[in-house]
Amino acid sequence: MRIATWNVNSVGARLPKLLDWLGTAEPDVLCLQELKCAEDAFPFDEVGELGYEVAAHGTGRWNGVAVLSRVDLTEVRQGLLDQPGFQADGSLFEAPEPRAVAATCGGVRIWSVYVPNGREVGHAHYDYKLRWLDALRATAVEELAADRPWAVLGDFNIAPDDEDVWDIAAFEGCTHVTPDERKALSALTETGLAEVHPRPLKYDVPFTYWDYRALRFPNNQGMRIDLVYGNRSFTGAVTDSYVDRNARKGKGTSDHAPVVVDLDLG
Repeated sequence: MRIATWNVNSVGARLPKLLDWLGTAEPDVLCLQELKCAEDAFPFDEVGELGYEVAAHGTGRWNGVAVLSRVDLTEVRQGLLDQPGFQADGSLFEAPEPRAVAATCGGVRIWSVYVPNGREVGHAHYDYKLRWLDALRATAVEELAADRPWAVLGDFNIAPDDEDVWDIAAFEGCTHVTPDERKALSALTETGLAEVHPRPLKYDVPFTYWDYRALRFPNNQGMRIDLVYGNRSFTGAVTDSYVDRNARKGKGTSDHAPVVVDLDLG
């Protein structure tokens, strides 16, 4: 089984790139983030022609997640256990955002997640990010009681280690690398999950994100923030994992590259 994750940065804008990549990489399951479309606006017909069922969760704003599967898709779940909401400027109440969706595909339980960015240290969105990660951990604990392969894939907006950014000095005082964020990410491993570390197709570090500005991609000034965590049944079946850097090349691409995981489930 081939499972992948990709922040497409607007499924509408990247649809030709998405369809081309699906036809070339041929994943059995693909987790998408940052759809930027409502559920009913997702291109179900286009991906359906390639044999994929879809579980989408979106409202048409800056978030949105989906799971695409050509190996069955059941037990769809939207949102985390006790998922917190965010109170946007001018709003009277916190509102949940479409940042997590799960489905069971070919016997594997899969979550596609888009962790809040955090914006800046001390911002309300930063606190929201930490609370959201607590809810993700609680969801993992709840679901890992079932004895089956389980994984969470997506854009975590956290670089696990200093070497996962192109220059740690450039991120001093910024989100994505703070001790609190990394502590919240490490808490996932306390549930029995382990990270699947991909190999790079080029250079030494398998970066997954490069800003559009300042020639970050051609200069390989990136970050590794798109991650995969799985339980022992999942990680023990991994035969290969890599970042498809080629998908970031050219015009009209997402600023993220897909992370691909190959499994032999026996």
